[in-house]
Amino acid sequence: MQENYQKLEVWKKSMAVVVEIYRLVKKLPREETYALSDQMRRAAVSIPSNIAEGQARGIKEFIQFLKMARGSRAELETQLLICVHLNYLSDSDIALSLNLLCEISRMTSSLIVTLNSKLNSPR
Repeated sequence: MQENYQKLEVWKKSMAVVVEIYRLVKKLPREETYALSDQMRRAAVSIPSNIAEGQARGIKEFIQFLKMARGSRAELETQLLICVHLNYLSDSDIALSLNLLCEISRMTSSLIVTLNSKLNSPR
């Protein structure tokens, strides 16, 4: 049985980010295995996880979980940029991830607005 969150495009894109991040961290130096790469994997996994968990709850809680997913998205974007600044990855290496993260940002913001309007509409 497919859960409702699996139908959300934002969840699908965030799952694509997870796959891409797991691919990218393999390029990082060995000394980053338990530092930056571990943080990046956790931040990436947190995005679809928060979307899924939030969708399984009420509207108010879903909004909060979307905000947490948005925070993890910003954290991951920062970590990708750190990798470039440290010359671990190139701009072209992270381009796909950054594009997906930008789309996820727009989609989570839009979903938050939609859910807020549902929450605030007269019943």
